[in-house]
Amino acid sequence: MKNGDKQWYIVHTYSGYEDRVRRALEQRIKFMDAEDKIFRIVIPTEEEIEIRGGQRRTVTKKVFPGYVLVQMQMDDDSWNVVRNTPGITGFVGSGNKPTALAEEEVSAILKQMTEGAPQVKVGFRKGESVRVVDGPFTDFVGVVDEINVAKGKVKVMLTLFGRETSVELDFLQVQRL
Repeated sequence: MKNGDKQWYIVHTYSGYEDRVRRALEQRIKFMDAEDKIFRIVIPTEEEIEIRGGQRRTVTKKVFPGYVLVQMQMDDDSWNVVRNTPGITGFVGSGNKPTALAEEEVSAILKQMTEGAPQVKVGFRKGESVRVVDGPFTDFVGVVDEINVAKGKVKVMLTLFGRETSVELDFLQVQRL
């Protein structure tokens, strides 16, 4: 297992253990004097706007739950340091050989983490019934017709004056029935 270049690899962990694995791996790197072979550990995350009880909250969400990115120089020693860290189930790759990520893939993931605007978490789907909880149509019940995540808007078909009418509302203005 010889590969002199530092490259990014994906490590599979028990789901929900990503932060614990990162801390354990950082300790093992120090203990086993592997700073010259294992360089960075990244848990890809993105900001997401969640709406709970009518309030907007920004939460950090893992992009790839159960996976951690490790930048390292692959050889038998560094492989053992990473592979034998508690919580790590293995490297992602074909057979027993870890597969390095392409530099463009890593750049895209890291760029998304730093530059990505928070996405609004949508709590409903097209065709689902929702109740309007804010604005001039409060307490009207309608059906989701269209969702525009980029704008944070939803088109809802409401019955107004006996006719179906499409109304564009903010995600905060409606909630699932």
